[in-house]
Amino acid sequence: MRILYGVTGEGMGHAMRSRVVLEHLLAQGHEIEIVSSNRAADYLSDRFGGTTRIHGLHMVLDENRIQRGKTLWSNILEGTTGVPKNIAAYFEMIERFVPEVVISDFESWSYLYGQNNRIPIISIDNMQIINRCTHPDEIIEGEKTNFRFTKAFVKSKLPFCEHYLITTFFHPEIRKKNTSLHPPILRSEILAAQASDGEHLLVYQTAVGNDSLEEVLANTGIECRIYGMRKGLTEEEVDGNLRHRPFSEEGFIEDLVTTRAVIAGSGFTLMGEAVYLRKPMLAIPLKGQFEQVMNARYLAYEGYGQHAEDLEDEGVLHSFLEEIPRYREKLASYSQDGNSDLLGALDHQLDRAAAGLL
Repeated sequence: MRILYGVTGEGMGHAMRSRVVLEHLLAQGHEIEIVSSNRAADYLSDRFGGTTRIHGLHMVLDENRIQRGKTLWSNILEGTTGVPKNIAAYFEMIERFVPEVVISDFESWSYLYGQNNRIPIISIDNMQIINRCTHPDEIIEGEKTNFRFTKAFVKSKLPFCEHYLITTFFHPEIRKKNTSLHPPILRSEILAAQASDGEHLLVYQTAVGNDSLEEVLANTGIECRIYGMRKGLTEEEVDGNLRHRPFSEEGFIEDLVTTRAVIAGSGFTLMGEAVYLRKPMLAIPLKGQFEQVMNARYLAYEGYGQHAEDLEDEGVLHSFLEEIPRYREKLASYSQDGNSDLLGALDHQLDRAAAGLL
């Protein structure tokens, strides 16, 4: 089939997961046209070539918090040039590629193309769980306003798709039709890795202005392999037990599969990989982003790790370290058969589309 595949450019998790699905679709003989924005477009273009670059939204962060005013203003300024580029990309593509189905990983351009041309649309992402499932009170307690706002946004982003394939390591009750839950999409490098329990902590933190975290980590005396806190590194910088490392996918995965535990934000991709590798995680969600708060709370709800607002109180980290054996015991019962569940479900939906059943 000819497939238009859209990937949101906000964050790299969607791009890394989409890479796995795209590799599967190409191996099945499908013809693919990829559209994306920002860093995700670069990542996918390097691996597949020919990615159509569009304008996408982005977030402005400071001190582990979304700066909503700055985010809005920055997107308005860039939108004055971005929207015409998107229109030009639309007309350029329709002259050379006529898709039979659209797959969207929380990406609006491809979705609108499908809607405008009455092409079946399949959604693959983790965000739709916010709108299409029912969540326990303890997950949204104290966050009802953010929950309602995020739920409305997610609902409006990709409404009326033919099917929603939702990736998740937790399983709330589904409340809407044409919806199914599937284990997280895992990179081949994660599936091939042999996990072991080392002594170091893996720390991934990209928000600026989080100086107190370094002090707390230093006081543990435990080797911490840190990514993202010092920008522009070309080689490792060692400061006592803290090892600030330049980002490389290979190096990061090696540190992940051999770590004692993970300390990071609550992005879904890393969290799903940590759960699969049975690595306890201390999750520190971005303030003001309900999706990350939800991920962190479900992680604690399932017993796979701990949720923390921040690490300014050293007692939070010490409590987490003491509870690692309990988290490992709970994680020992988690299993998934690679990506077979999600990819099998996607193949089924594509077969239905080919038969005119979507």
